[in-house]
This record gives sequence, structure tokens and C-alpha cells, in this order.
Amino acid sequence: MSREEVIKQVNSFLIEEIEIEKHLLREDATLKDDLGIDSLDFVDIVVIVERNFGFKIKAEEMAKVHTLAQFYDYIKGKI
Repeated sequence: MSREEVIKQVNSFLIEEIEIEKHLLREDATLKDDLGIDSLDFVDIVVIVERNFGFKIKAEEMAKVHTLAQFYDYIKGKI
């Protein structure tokens, strides 16, 4: 799966299931401050990523992920 495909899938579930507005999805957007992803959203994201990409997100690895670009790269690196 290419990085562009990862971006498309991630953006799709962020818009559809986490209800983030499309115009906010920039690579430099911070997950917490710019996108407003909180701990409850994160639980949903863990389930969605496991279902869509086939691996579990580890909290200690996600602690290093602050921007949407880093999140795309994290997923790309795991699949």
C-alpha cells in the first residue's frame, strides 16, 4: 500500500467516523490541538486502524506521533 493510499484511508475514517472536517486534514496538523483528537477518539482510532490495516497501535509508539504526517508515516511503516 502506498503512502497516498494510507492518506486516503486515514482521511476517510477521520472524516466519516471521528467527524473531523476535511479542511483541517493537513499534514502539519497536530492530532491533539489542531484536530481535537482526545482520548475517547483515540480509542476509536485504535479499533478502526486494527480493522482497516490489520495491526494494533501501541500507546508507547503513538506517544511519539504528534502530527498527521507522522501518523500517516507510522501506519505506512507498520503495514
